[in-house]
Amino acid sequence: MQDLKQRTIRGGLARLGAQAAGFLLRVVSLMILARLLEPKDFGLVGMVTAFTGVLTLFRDFGLSTATVQRTSVTDEQISTLFWINQLVGVVLALLSLACAPAIASFYHEPRLLWVTAALAAGFLFNAAGVQHSALLQRQMRFTAMAVINAIGLVLGSVVAILGAMAGYGYWALVAMTLSSPLVSTIGFWLAAAWVPGRPHRHAGIRSMMHFGGTITLNGLVAYIAYNFEKVLLGRFWGADAIGIYGRAYQLVNIPTENLNSAVGEVAFSALSRVKEDPARFKSYFLKGYSLVLALTIPVTVVCTLFASDVILVVLGPKWTETVPIFRLLAPTILIFALINPLGWLLYSLGLVKRSLKIALVFAPLIIGGYIIGLPYGPKGVAFAYSTVMLLWVFPHIAWCVHRTMISFWDVLVAVSRPLASSIAAAVLSLGARSLCGQWLSPLPRLIFEVIALFVMYIAVLLFVAGQKSLYLDLLRGLKGPSKQGSIVSA
Repeated sequence: MQDLKQRTIRGGLARLGAQAAGFLLRVVSLMILARLLEPKDFGLVGMVTAFTGVLTLFRDFGLSTATVQRTSVTDEQISTLFWINQLVGVVLALLSLACAPAIASFYHEPRLLWVTAALAAGFLFNAAGVQHSALLQRQMRFTAMAVINAIGLVLGSVVAILGAMAGYGYWALVAMTLSSPLVSTIGFWLAAAWVPGRPHRHAGIRSMMHFGGTITLNGLVAYIAYNFEKVLLGRFWGADAIGIYGRAYQLVNIPTENLNSAVGEVAFSALSRVKEDPARFKSYFLKGYSLVLALTIPVTVVCTLFASDVILVVLGPKWTETVPIFRLLAPTILIFALINPLGWLLYSLGLVKRSLKIALVFAPLIIGGYIIGLPYGPKGVAFAYSTVMLLWVFPHIAWCVHRTMISFWDVLVAVSRPLASSIAAAVLSLGARSLCGQWLSPLPRLIFEVIALFVMYIAVLLFVAGQKSLYLDLLRGLKGPSKQGSIVSA
């Protein structure tokens, strides 16, 4: 168990480091592409991905999660799951091709026919790497996964930037969407060093298929809930509106996705190993949860208080219409930091049916909010989105933790310290900005604002809120040897 703790902490820090680098790379590439391309270019690709994203949820049918969550799996089971993934990938690619004319007709935009057809290849690339990625995660080889994902992101960004400079417009974004998963899949194959065998009819995967199918259905409902507004905006307000809204949404979600991906993969793997030990499970979960909150809350404050400078620096002056939308969406950074880690809790304990029930209740509420806000354009939709999420967050938490090792009070305690620290830091940083920031241009002013807020936040969190011991414990966990697990064992 001590080795598990060391591997968890090391893997988590490796993933956090890689995701921090990935965050910077995403922001830099977005800064460049936003200046090379027009809002309509982003909007055209966004129209297609709003539809194909639904199919993307089926690309692994939840089978990678099933592979990681099981206490033990055999090579026959993984090989069978691999070939099922390939079949699913082919079916999804064909479905995407079949839907291309309908998507172009729905938006009254002929160019979307070939964009959709091109993006169909992505399903084949992703399917080929699902089980190899799951094996690496099962072995807790997060450093290897981090390097592979970083290489894929770098090459995809380079392809997009070169394509945009060459004048290919929205096709540069299509090329990026395809090249990143292709490179990552090749990397997963090389790192896992595993070659699938033939499928077996009686491999004992029925329970894994049921588990994965429930996760997939849950993901489908959640995806529709979180992306239906883009379909509505694209249909009723056009490519420019979805391009502007989509960039604000993307910027808001970059920190959330990076942090949840970095900590979530490690936490889920570790929690799945200790689910029979309630005390250790609770300790692992709350430490990971506290870490996500501590890293996310100050980002929420930055996006809310300094939205104008963030948009000017990252996207440029032609995207000023994005500022109010970005500010309205900023609270969702904190909300997702509160609710996303609860997925680790439910999935590692096998409570996937509860997760599905929660999604089925939430989806109609958020879609109803979109419809109410739609007549007011992107701003109205953004306001409705954040409002419904704020009203939903506490019932969501209470439902998730019901009759588990984690109590609602545990969650409140975990969030109270970083939240109080960020409020204090926000007041101090606003004071510092009013004294010094007015003489600076946007880039140095944003750097000054971010540094001032984070320095004050860290000081308050560690020495006033008493969180220093938590992070010292994480550092102590780095000591000692770390061993790699075998492919099919725990």
